[in-house]
Amino acid sequence: MRWKIKPETDSLITSNLSKELGVDYTIAKLLVQRGIHTFNEAKAFFRPTLNNLHNPFLMKDMDKAVERIELAFANNENILVYGDYDVDGTTSVSLMASYLKTLYPNIATYIPDRYAEGYGVSYQGIDFAEDNGFSLIIALDCGIKAIDKVAYAKEKGIDFIICDHHRPGNEIPDAIAVLDPKRSDCEYPYKELCGCGVGFKLIQAIGSKRGETIDDLIQYLDLVATAIAADIVPITGENRVLAYFGLQVINTNPRTGIKAMIHQIDKKELTITDVVFIIAPRINAAGRIKHGNYAVELLTEIDFDTAVKFASEIEKNNTERKDLDKAITIEALQQIEENNETENFSTVVYAEHWHKGVIGIVASRLIETYYRPTLVFTKSGDKLAASARSVKGFDVYEALEQCAEFIEQFGGHKYAAGLTLTIENYPKFKAKFEEVVKNTLPEELRTPEILIDTEISLSEITPKFFRIINQLAPFGPQNLKPVFMAGGLRDNGYGKKVGADQSHLKLCILDGVHQQTFNAIGFSMGDKYELTTNGNPFKAVFNVDENHWNGNTSLQLMLKDLQEE
Repeated sequence: MRWKIKPETDSLITSNLSKELGVDYTIAKLLVQRGIHTFNEAKAFFRPTLNNLHNPFLMKDMDKAVERIELAFANNENILVYGDYDVDGTTSVSLMASYLKTLYPNIATYIPDRYAEGYGVSYQGIDFAEDNGFSLIIALDCGIKAIDKVAYAKEKGIDFIICDHHRPGNEIPDAIAVLDPKRSDCEYPYKELCGCGVGFKLIQAIGSKRGETIDDLIQYLDLVATAIAADIVPITGENRVLAYFGLQVINTNPRTGIKAMIHQIDKKELTITDVVFIIAPRINAAGRIKHGNYAVELLTEIDFDTAVKFASEIEKNNTERKDLDKAITIEALQQIEENNETENFSTVVYAEHWHKGVIGIVASRLIETYYRPTLVFTKSGDKLAASARSVKGFDVYEALEQCAEFIEQFGGHKYAAGLTLTIENYPKFKAKFEEVVKNTLPEELRTPEILIDTEISLSEITPKFFRIINQLAPFGPQNLKPVFMAGGLRDNGYGKKVGADQSHLKLCILDGVHQQTFNAIGFSMGDKYELTTNGNPFKAVFNVDENHWNGNTSLQLMLKDLQEE
């Protein structure tokens, strides 16, 4: 692990903010690091308001999209709400369909089959629309590169409205409206919406034409917050507002499907992290193992007992998904060793029997062992399909662009992408990708980095300090949970390895000056045990969290790494 401390903030700005807010210098420093320099900026950050959401009509083509939907209502047309099979796609479809059905009856949904159709808009989906009399398709979380498919639909008299957030290619599809804040000709003030976020802006625009206010749409924000969490978009600006209020909905009055997933969880309040690890994997599991339609059925169901049955089936899918990704990861690691590729600059592995639904998860697992850009391929029809994952700072999408001569189709963003290619091009692609990564991945990015907000003394960690830190939530990209470093530490002698395989580390840490002790836990850090018991001081990188045990609550350090002093 490379430890990297963020640059020092301007001391005058930080001191002034500390005085204005009446908070510790360390708290003020964390805020300045997040671009917050004044009292008013801090107020907007700590107390998000729905008034901070932008006018949806600032988005390019929004007026055209609303006009076409209203025309469909007036002409009694059938509307097909189309979206991908992942969390962002299925929440987008659930949001759009459930909202439109409150206004108009002729609404249906379509999720492409991960295996028969693959990612994005498909010819099969367009044929389904034609066969069933749909004259308008609203595509969510996909479509920005569907040039040929939109043209194919147009020939059949089917119009498209595209709501996407992925990076456009050189050409924009010839749709009625293309809503994508990443369009170079779109002046929408916030560029980092997820697909469900773009869908929400569309229903916000439709609603505003009908006299609805943002308060009438709050009920849909549980879906938006779930998509924001799952799609790992920055939780800044508009996303922060949507996630903040969406979490409130999840914790107070979630839709029936989400309630069915979490009703047995013994936790009073869910965080964004809980959404990432509890809700999102279950929604994803439907599309990975069976079909994304199951997730949409769950998320749009009104009857609780029926939703519980759907949730139970999805829970089985999630269990199967866990077993599959564990088994495939073991096989992939063996393949890397057998091919003598442990010292490569990239990881590219393939087996035709690997389950397509979990190869993205497996790619992330492999990065935990071999920290480098990773692609996991499997057979998909007569082609090979892959999920790509990257390491911090390396743009895997750009790397794939440099290998485009060997790729049939690809899409995605900096840290995650998907692609297909022919079987005969696999070895050529693999060699080219390795060459590209070798030539473009800087040496410092080949080791995992821990970015540290600031160094502190353990004496600064008080209940009040923790309460204020918690108000920085919801945490996520570009607003991560603060990471601290402290030195001159010792274990009080009760440190031990814990867990069934003794892989975790539990300590009771004190510093040499104040003698205040803190319980600390380091998951998968059992190998650091000797470092803490040799009598020498050490330094630690950690988050601060609460530990709830036997009705008692105490502050706890969540260790990320340890080093000798």
